Amino acid sequence: MKVQSKKLEGVVNAFATLPGIGKKSALRIAIHLLADNTDKKSIFKEAVEALEGVRNCSCCYNLSDEEICAICKDPRRNASVVCVVEHIQDIMAIEETGQFNGLYHVLGGVISPIEGIGPDDLHIESLLSRVKRGNVREIIMAVSPTIDGETTIYYLSQKLGELDVSVSQIARGVAFGGELQYTDEITLGRSILARIPYAINGKS
Repeated sequence: MKVQSKKLEGVVNAFATLPGIGKKSALRIAIHLLADNTDKKSIFKEAVEALEGVRNCSCCYNLSDEEICAICKDPRRNASVVCVVEHIQDIMAIEETGQFNGLYHVLGGVISPIEGIGPDDLHIESLLSRVKRGNVREIIMAVSPTIDGETTIYYLSQKLGELDVSVSQIARGVAFGGELQYTDEITLGRSILARIPYAINGKS
């Protein structure tokens, strides 16, 4: 469907970049906002402006309004246990279970040769630096059980095997090939509680 207004077309294209929204849905949203006489347009503007103030935590790469996120700053959290996840959404999913009280580290993805993603493209060196500082005693691998996820866990285990830290992996309640953030709370919570030691260099 051809949009006659260039400005409207730009708005439609912007909305269409969002997950789950195609061009037709984007056009309906844009036209709805144009016809709406309430303050919805200003709400959208305020939301976009608010996003500009959101940053990544300088420690774990979670979302934060400040340099250090609320989880990393919370003195009630167990700083000796760090749960390694792929994405920020995984932190949200795990927090919903109420079964984990440690800290997190967001990798930003997984090692994927097919997609050209290597270790240097992820937040791996910063994780190793956290461990080297000596405060971390356990690393929990909560990476989605895909082939790339398993590759990433193996790579990390080899690197962590050189350091004084134990490594565990969430139990197999999460189906192979499934994404962590879409696993139900009960299953995910049980997988964390029932985590198992991960063998490093032939030793668990």
